[in-house]
Amino acid sequence: MENLIIIGGGPAGLAAATYAARANLKPLVIEGSVPGGQLTLTSDVENYPGFSKGILGPELVQEMKLQAERFGTRFISDSVQKIESDKRAKNVIVSSGTMYSARVILVATGADARWLGLPSEQKLRGKGVSACATCDGFFFRNKVVAVLGGGDSAMEDALVLTRFATKVYVIHRRDSFRASKIMQERVLKHPKIEVILNAEVLEIVGEEKVTGIKLKIPKSENRNPKQALKSEDLKQLRNSSFELRDLPLDGVFVAIGHTPATKFLEGSGVLLDPKQYIYTGARVAFELPEGVSREKFDKKFQYATSVDGIFAAGDCVDHVYRQAATAAGMGVAAELEIEKYLDEVESRKV
Repeated sequence: MENLIIIGGGPAGLAAATYAARANLKPLVIEGSVPGGQLTLTSDVENYPGFSKGILGPELVQEMKLQAERFGTRFISDSVQKIESDKRAKNVIVSSGTMYSARVILVATGADARWLGLPSEQKLRGKGVSACATCDGFFFRNKVVAVLGGGDSAMEDALVLTRFATKVYVIHRRDSFRASKIMQERVLKHPKIEVILNAEVLEIVGEEKVTGIKLKIPKSENRNPKQALKSEDLKQLRNSSFELRDLPLDGVFVAIGHTPATKFLEGSGVLLDPKQYIYTGARVAFELPEGVSREKFDKKFQYATSVDGIFAAGDCVDHVYRQAATAAGMGVAAELEIEKYLDEVESRKV
């Protein structure tokens, strides 16, 4: 019987593991088949506290892991298939079929960025292709970049990038945005931003770094991209033939959403939102799910889920900031709550 099993080997899980090991909880981390999460896909990390000269993403993960191991954290490189709970323990079943039992589980599995699925996109990740404008925008000072997507995240990324880039294209495959009206207005009015709608990205061009993209766009696309689409414009777009366009630029930011790694929680009783992010006490304090009582969540613990003894932290909870530093902070806070929870459980036995 483990005191604490941490599921996930990214910043949230590793930060929690260090604190738990120092508290003599002897944590077991099931880090997944590809440990480290999104940081392993990041080249230079310059905004993580404590590294004045920056650090490579994989190196940061490795340093955090070594720190956790130094205090006695144990690691298993396997993927969790499901969680089962009973009155005595929480049971974690991994892909090999082995079951591990614990008094408490911390879910810190993160979220994966959605990608276009182009071979050139995969080849140039970290070489001009990114899924995080907040993380990597600084590297594109005085450059030309493109944001791919049509939701609020894409609009936010485009506005963030205007602080650095000389020009920002917002490219969307549909003939209208899904983003909120106010975010669309901010983008359409910004002098650095040019919108290209109804465009399909065929290829990201470059060898050692991004040099441009190939687009498929309507031949009749000759209207002012800053103007709102009218019904006759939509009809013209739908009926027009297409042409290829080469667009020179230095960076591509894919902003078509994230998928939280929470599928294994199906049937566990842990409450998820419509996008499959985990509800915790902190979230339901201001964002009550429809038809769900707050009584499901322990008011004493911000990072407790709807299941007693299961906590969650990091990007599988946070659909807003998605930063390594915020994930690590959440992991620390969740672990401190877990210590209090375990003390409370022990006091009940007395």
